[in-house]
Amino acid sequence: MFKKLALILAVFAITVGTSCLAFAQDPSGAETLAQNPNSPVDYVWVLVCGFLVFFMQAGFAMVEAGFCRAKNATNLMAKNTIDFTLASLIFMAFGFAFMMGNDYNGIIGTSGWFLHGDNYDVGRYLMFFWQLVFAGTAATIVSGAVAERLKFKAYFLYSILVTALIYPLYGHWVWGGGWLSKLPFGVGHVDFAGSGVVHTIGGFVGLAGAIVLGPRFGKFDKNRKPKAIPGHSITLAALGTFILWFGWFGFNPGSTFSAHQLRIAVIAVNTNLAAAAGAAVALLLVFMKTKKWDVGMMLNGCLAGLVAITAPCAWVEAWAAVVIGAIAGALVVVGVYFWENRGIDDPVGAVSVHGINGVWGLISVGLFADGTYGLGSTSEPFVKGLFYGGGSGQLIAQLIGAAVCVSWAFILGFAGFKLMDKMFGIRVSPHEELKGLDIPEHGTPAYPNFYTYSN
Repeated sequence: MFKKLALILAVFAITVGTSCLAFAQDPSGAETLAQNPNSPVDYVWVLVCGFLVFFMQAGFAMVEAGFCRAKNATNLMAKNTIDFTLASLIFMAFGFAFMMGNDYNGIIGTSGWFLHGDNYDVGRYLMFFWQLVFAGTAATIVSGAVAERLKFKAYFLYSILVTALIYPLYGHWVWGGGWLSKLPFGVGHVDFAGSGVVHTIGGFVGLAGAIVLGPRFGKFDKNRKPKAIPGHSITLAALGTFILWFGWFGFNPGSTFSAHQLRIAVIAVNTNLAAAAGAAVALLLVFMKTKKWDVGMMLNGCLAGLVAITAPCAWVEAWAAVVIGAIAGALVVVGVYFWENRGIDDPVGAVSVHGINGVWGLISVGLFADGTYGLGSTSEPFVKGLFYGGGSGQLIAQLIGAAVCVSWAFILGFAGFKLMDKMFGIRVSPHEELKGLDIPEHGTPAYPNFYTYSN
């Protein structure tokens, strides 16, 4: 299978190389600089923010490892590495063209394969890098929802599916000039930094994977009542959360794509406030239920607030950011219990954090957008929600986009996992799952001095 895939990619590369010999636009950047002497500031801004988003891969790896058992830590490190490795190659070859290429009937991009020809340009390379780190984030979200029982080769193929098709096509509909951005309601469906394009996509593909896989051994008793399976390191989970919180200051403000838009200050403050509100509400809600200060749920509440504010961060005031984050903190608690009570095992709460709160983030734009900021700039048209006199138009556009996003991610994710399961079985054997995936899949335990072969 892998040899056939490599052969297909090689043939496609040769075809592109021999048929698309268009003259490069501006590979040195000299023309871009001549036209806009201020462009280096914006380039550095976007690249540094992109580096922060890339560093979020480390955050996801630490959160997932911390919330899972030590016998699967190597496997989680492998998955969080391979998804960005594959994203880099597959998104360069296909995904970026589908997402940001010349629009075809609002459905798909049709140019830019392998960043070749006219795309050998500093501006296009900048856009590619920015969208790449987002694609990698969408892919890596799923690894937590399917942790501790998915075969590595299934994750390998799933990562290709997300970065070649699921993320780019929906991304084109929203950010590439596609049909959702042109809805006749409000200013069309909008998503400033990716509550839908990145997080809802990742969350609901993860839900599909968790359903196809089924729960881990020991997660539910004979009466289908969920039981806690503690992770091995709350320290790593907390470290990962702080890394993600830090990375989000690139994720959201960087989506201005310009350091000259001083709205970045508003975006940064809103991002922080939503994270804090989400963490506080999740902590307090669980305390009211259990009388324990649940650190794990507080960490997920923080991430839920960050996910929710990602879509509206540029268009809302500080008080609204607090409200959005607080509701996200409540939603993640409710979501974790909801999925568990329906027999769905999500070891790190990825579906509740990213899926549910990605949807909430999209909807919140239609409610709280205050009409002081436009589509990536201070120019018209401004984005205005229901609570600021904008009527129901923007809310309708947001609801349509959210429904499409959930359906697209879940249906394609479910089909992909189900097809792989029919072909070769995506779940490791019971023996391997009980032993842990580190030795059977990778031959290397994460903690060799503490590894025991009997548990």
